[in-house]
Amino acid sequence: MADRNKRLDSNVSGNFYVDATCINCDTCRQLAPLSFEEVGDYSAVSRQPDSELQIHQAYQALLACPVGSIGTEQSDKARLQMAMASFPLRLESGVSYCGFNSEKSFGANSFFIEHPAGNWLIDSPRYIKHLVEVFERQGGIAHIFLTHKDDVADADKYAAHFGATRIIHQADAQAAPGAERVIEGEETVRIGSEFQIIPVPGHTAGSMALLYRERFLFTGDHLWWDPHTKSLEAPTRLIWKRWTLIESIRKLLDYPFDWVLAGHGDRIHLPQSEMRAALEDLLRRRSPATVGT
Repeated sequence: MADRNKRLDSNVSGNFYVDATCINCDTCRQLAPLSFEEVGDYSAVSRQPDSELQIHQAYQALLACPVGSIGTEQSDKARLQMAMASFPLRLESGVSYCGFNSEKSFGANSFFIEHPAGNWLIDSPRYIKHLVEVFERQGGIAHIFLTHKDDVADADKYAAHFGATRIIHQADAQAAPGAERVIEGEETVRIGSEFQIIPVPGHTAGSMALLYRERFLFTGDHLWWDPHTKSLEAPTRLIWKRWTLIESIRKLLDYPFDWVLAGHGDRIHLPQSEMRAALEDLLRRRSPATVGT
C-alpha cells in the first residue's frame, strides 16, 4: 500500500500519486500513459486523470503495480472495484492481459489465452484470489508458458492449483525445477495446430517466444514496443549473448504476426506488413552490416 508520507515530489498535485517504493517497471505507464510518466529514476503522476476513462485507467495502474507504489489521497471504492473487475483485460480473440504484475518478476506483464483445447497462462502474475476465480470461471489453466527464467513469479502456485503443465526451456529450467515440460535446442516446437514455441536465446540462454494463431507473439523480454520512438526494441543490457540475440530477432522474420505482447515494455498491434518492417528496422539498427545478407 502506498504511503503518502513517501509521496515523490515529482508528482503533480492531486489525488493520485506514486511513492518512493516505485521500482520504475513501467506497468503504470502502459496502463495509464496520459497520467504517468518516467521522471528520473521513478514513475510519477505527470497529469492528474480528468475523465472517466483516465480515472479508470489510473485505478487499473494502482492495482497492477507490483509493489503497491501508487496511492490516492481519497479512494473511490466503487471505481476501485470496477478496475478490479476489468482484469484480465481483454485484448482480442480470447487473449487477455492479466494485470496484478508481480514484484518477483520486476513487474513483468503476463497474459491469458482462452482456448477450447485448454487455456494458457503466459508468464505469471501475482497469485491472488480474484485471478484464480476468473481463471476457474473460464475453465482453468492447462498450460503455463514461461518465456524465460526472470518471469516465473508465482507460476508454481497456479500450476499446483489448476494442475497445469509448466513449459520452460532447458537452459533456464533452474528457475522452475518442477516444470512438467522442458524444451531443448533451438528448433520450433508445435503444440496442436495453433501454438508454436520459438526458442529465442539472447536475453537469457533459454528465452522463448510463443506464437499463437500466427498472429499473437508473446515475447517475454526479447522484444517490445517503445511508444515514444514508435519502434520495436530489444535488450541492450542484461544480455546473455549479443549476437545470439540478434540472430534470434532475425529468426522471427520467418513468422507472421501482428501482435507483440511483451513481458516488459508496451504491447503493439500492427498490420503484418508494418510489423515485419518494424522488425527489419530493428535489425538494421542493431546489425547494419548484416541485414539483408
